[in-house]
Amino acid sequence: MSEQRCRLPGWRNKLMSAAQAAELIDDGMIVGMSGFTRAGEAKAVPLALAERARSTPLSITLMTGASLGNDIDAKLTEAGVLARRMPFQVDTTLRRAINRGEVMFIDQHLSETVELLRNKQLGNLDIAVIEACAITEEGGIVPTASVGNSASFAILAERVIIELNLNSPTALEGLHDIYIPQMRPKRTPIPITAPNSRIGLPYIPIDPAKIAAIVLTDGHDSPSNCKPADPDTQRIADHLIEFFVSEVAQGRLSNSLLPLQAGIGTMANAVMEGLLSAPFEGLTMYSEVLQDSTFALLDSGKMSFASGSSITLTEECGARVWANLDAYRDRLVLRPQELSNHPGVVRRLGVIAVNTALEIDIYGNVNSTHVCATRMMNGIGGSGDFARNGQLSIFITKALAKNGDISSLVPFASHVDHCEHDVDIIVTEHGLADLRGLAPRERAPLLIENCADPLYRDALHDYFERACARGGQTPHCLEEALAWHQALERDGSMRAFSSAGRKPDFIDEK
Repeated sequence: MSEQRCRLPGWRNKLMSAAQAAELIDDGMIVGMSGFTRAGEAKAVPLALAERARSTPLSITLMTGASLGNDIDAKLTEAGVLARRMPFQVDTTLRRAINRGEVMFIDQHLSETVELLRNKQLGNLDIAVIEACAITEEGGIVPTASVGNSASFAILAERVIIELNLNSPTALEGLHDIYIPQMRPKRTPIPITAPNSRIGLPYIPIDPAKIAAIVLTDGHDSPSNCKPADPDTQRIADHLIEFFVSEVAQGRLSNSLLPLQAGIGTMANAVMEGLLSAPFEGLTMYSEVLQDSTFALLDSGKMSFASGSSITLTEECGARVWANLDAYRDRLVLRPQELSNHPGVVRRLGVIAVNTALEIDIYGNVNSTHVCATRMMNGIGGSGDFARNGQLSIFITKALAKNGDISSLVPFASHVDHCEHDVDIIVTEHGLADLRGLAPRERAPLLIENCADPLYRDALHDYFERACARGGQTPHCLEEALAWHQALERDGSMRAFSSAGRKPDFIDEK
């Protein structure tokens, strides 16, 4: 089997164990590894590196596409390997180290990392560790279930370690579309004009002389932990579908809508699955991660084509899809994330972007990343790439968190990842607020009435009315703007502002 997977002449001369390959990574190096949302990450060399660091301490700067599976970020963190990490993560152990200040985390738009690296703004990439399902006769790397930043990492790195995963589906070969934009200032337009455009190669082209090691592996990607829709996410989906129906009726969208993008996770996946019962046909997707909902829509015939940068599926869906990947090959493509998230392409295609918010303030500013302004959750990911450039920028969230102790709608977002100028539509289980063409004083009452939970609605109206009495284009009571977060930090709850609570003593009643 290995001979069929690796067709590069003389490849066995580069064959190493994971431990031997990990010895090529030295203290202080900048390392790029494959992996995007728990898919396609290198699985053996990072663990060997962690094991080595336990006896011989070393630390590196680690760049990936996005999050890694198989607890790799946790194990690297526990072994002290990570000095700096970018551009996205979802691991609890790493998150705690970031918030303790032990790991320097650089939170970046996912379209930008390799652009900065290519232009030597992030240093020189010493080594890339890339998972492959095959290696071509010329040394081309055929990625597995994600492309992410793998292509540019392999091209820009001084040396490349390839993990050849003999357990990855052979049907992945031919599924990828690898295209690298030219260097500025002579860059030409990226010729993607539709989700099904193919503009590049089915493998990553590199000089085979750069291949420093080939490691044979047989690991699996971690399954997605998305959960089925619950009543609240179903109501969010229903509100969004009703909005799309109205947009079609008013001639602003066709019955096939526009290419869809959905953020990762249970809520966005459940909302996309809601389209199964919607009256739309010929849907397409131009997104980052292809989740269970993508394949449900493809299977139903509602969706005709999906473009992404990775495939991340639950165990149940994955068992069906990976065994029958050939059946989807003419309806799927996986691209580098600088293409899947490219602002110019997103704007050209008119993508409808659906992403998840941690909190939203009464004027439509969105916080996607930080709890109470300071504690990082995961990162901005690709949401900003799509929010600023899509035809419709939609953010969804449940109105309450922590059993009602937290209102997701607040007077002022404690951290702003997406400012009001980049946000068109807000949806919660209570309703939808269409903010397009509205001034701040028009946005706030609509957001409060349509999207806030009744438990906190009166307090939000009260805040807004008192702020308006002070005047201003975007009215605020500055001494109270973050009082809800202060209460959460002090008491573990915002319930003092609920309809059953009272204003805390530190609120000035002027």
